This record gives sequence, structure tokens and C-alpha cells, in this order.
Amino acid sequence: MHAMTLTETFLIAMLLIFSVPYLVWRLGRLDYWAPLVVVQIVGGVLLGPGVLGAAFPDYYAFVFSPQVITTLNGIAWWGVMIFVWIAGIELDLGQAWASRRETGITAGLALVTPLAFGSLAAIVMLQTPGWAGTAGQPWQVVLGIGMACAVTALPILVLLMDKLAILRQPLGQRILRYASLDDIAIWGVLALILLDWERVGRQVAFLAAFAVATWAIRRLMQRIPETDRWYVSLIWLAACGFAADWAGLHYMVGAFLSGAVLDSKWFDEEAMDRFRATILLTVMPVFFLSTGLRTQWGVGGFAVFGAAGLLLAASVGGKLLGIGIAGRILKWAPGEASIIGWLLQTKALIMIIFANILLDRQIITNETFTALLLMAVASTMLTVPIVAPRLKRVAGLVGRTS
Repeated sequence: MHAMTLTETFLIAMLLIFSVPYLVWRLGRLDYWAPLVVVQIVGGVLLGPGVLGAAFPDYYAFVFSPQVITTLNGIAWWGVMIFVWIAGIELDLGQAWASRRETGITAGLALVTPLAFGSLAAIVMLQTPGWAGTAGQPWQVVLGIGMACAVTALPILVLLMDKLAILRQPLGQRILRYASLDDIAIWGVLALILLDWERVGRQVAFLAAFAVATWAIRRLMQRIPETDRWYVSLIWLAACGFAADWAGLHYMVGAFLSGAVLDSKWFDEEAMDRFRATILLTVMPVFFLSTGLRTQWGVGGFAVFGAAGLLLAASVGGKLLGIGIAGRILKWAPGEASIIGWLLQTKALIMIIFANILLDRQIITNETFTALLLMAVASTMLTVPIVAPRLKRVAGLVGRTS
């Protein structure tokens, strides 16, 4: 009998990764409820040890052997670095500064309120064992979970607003400003959580070198044609990811910073949209699968689902309350704050990346990660069904610039 080679086993895994979520999404006609990426995340959970591994342990061990998982992880790391790099490039700090009062109030309340609610939920969770990682101090766990509740998934938000036909409208651009400003805070808080006092010298050296390198790369990018900018940017991405990881932060922090210091105007907008779509299509499903392989239910299924429900309530409730307060301060029209709040509570990708980093650093456990993952999926699937009918009722808001 022919023994399966590593290549053949790897390709079986890839076949499952790409076929199962797509068939469920297409045959189940789930497009209205969730983009394909959300179904892929759920597919990763189902193919992980918590479901497939529990039901068919021998088959799971055969397909997802340590060698296959190592190969998949390498693809996932690079794919998600590129995705975060794109998110960094799409930050428009100039536009945020031009509308700084409105943007600052809205983004600030959209971040602080769910952060406070999520931190309180984390404190409740920590009353029982099993949620804090072996390397996590209580303040790191609380701040990490709280920030996970406050995150807005900028790339997924772009996809959903495009689906709702408001991405290029004034309302969509306002929402992108709010989410972009919060993105900066997210990575800043992550850097604080990951601060390693034993490596503080390396981290100071990284920041100093990064500042000098940023000046150099920006001068270079303005002097080379756009075709070269793409290739040089990927070299810059790999270098920043390595340097940040070496300094004791995380390669994902380096990936975001490498994009944030570049100007989106240096790249054709349509080409960037196509590039993002290509990464989503060809590489990111592997990241979702590797994410699913981390899901565990060791604390007990009921406890994990209970924690996910608590975190979902904290996340959605905190975001809607924060945006509601901003709407009152800024005197928005009736219904406007609700639409913006529901769109900004979208989680999925960025929150999963954020939680992956906390798990990698053993600040949270697999069970906490699983609860956060379930919260992210539920939050994202709620968005379009709730926002779409509200947009129809208040169509005039789409064209408002502030």
C-alpha cells in the first residue's frame, strides 16, 4: 500500500481548507449573513482539535501532523503579515487630523468604552482558573481581553461596507477614519502589554533604528517607480517583522508599523484593493485554519461559550454605548450612531490576530482564545443583517460628511 508523503498530506489539508468553507458558504447561501472569510474562520474551528480532532482523532492526527502544521504556519505567518501591512498603509492620518475634533471624540469613545466593559468582563472571568496564561500577569490579561473587545477589524469593515455600498461614500469614509485611529491605539496597547523588561534595551534600539529606517524608506519610496515600491515594501515588511520579533515585541507589531509609515497615495488604490483580495483568496484561508487548530475546550464547553457570550455583550454593548455618547455630543441625526456603532463593533480578523499574539506569548490560554474567537465570529455575523435594514430607513445619512 502506498504510504502518503508529506506533500500529499499537505495537499489534502489544503483541499480541506479551501473546499469545505466555500461549499458551506455557497451551498448554504450565507453571503447575506457573513462574508466568506467569516465562514473560513468557523471552518478552521470545525477542522481543529476541538471538533474534528475530538470526533475523528486518528484522521485529525494523520492530516494535521506536526510537519503539516509547521508548513501551514509558515504560510499563515507571511500571509497575515501582508494583510496587517496593508491595514497599516490604509491609515489616513491626514484626513483624521483635518476632522480631529469629531474623529477624536468618536474614536476615543469607540475605544475606551468597550475597553472598560471588556476589562470588567475579564475580571469576572479571572475569578475562576483556566483563563490566564502561564506568562500573563493579571493586568496583562485584563488589558488584553479588554482591548480585544474594543478592536474593530478594519479589513473586514472595508469588505462589509463595500457590500453595503457605502465604502466610498462620506459615511463610509468617516467610519474608516474612526476605525483607523483606533487601529493605532490597538497596536500601541499591544506593545505595552508585550513590553519585556529583560529586553527593554533591544526594544529601545528597535524604536531608534525604526525611526531612522523610516526616514530612509520614505525618501527612497518617493524616488522609485510604483512597480518597484511594491517589491521594496515587501523587503521592508520582512525586515520590520524580524526586527520587532527580535526586540521582544511581535512580528505582527513590526508588520503594522512597516505599513503605517508608508503613504497610501504611493500605491494605486485599485491595485491595492486587488492585492488585498488576492491575499484573502489565496493565503488567508490557511491562517484561518491555523487559527482553528488553536481552539480548545479544556475548561469545559459550557464555560467557554458562557465566556464568549459575556465578551460579546461587553464588546457590542460597550461599542454602541460609546458611539451613542459621541452622537449626542456631536448632535448626530437619529439612527446615525446606531449604524456607526454596529459597523465599528465588527471583529474577526484583527481581533483574531491580536488574540493570536496574546496566545503566542502565553498571556491567555487556549480556552480564552477560543472564547474570544467565538465572540469575534458572532460579532461579525451580526453586522450586515442589523445594519442593512437601518441604512434603508435613513438613506440620507450616507452622504453626510460629519
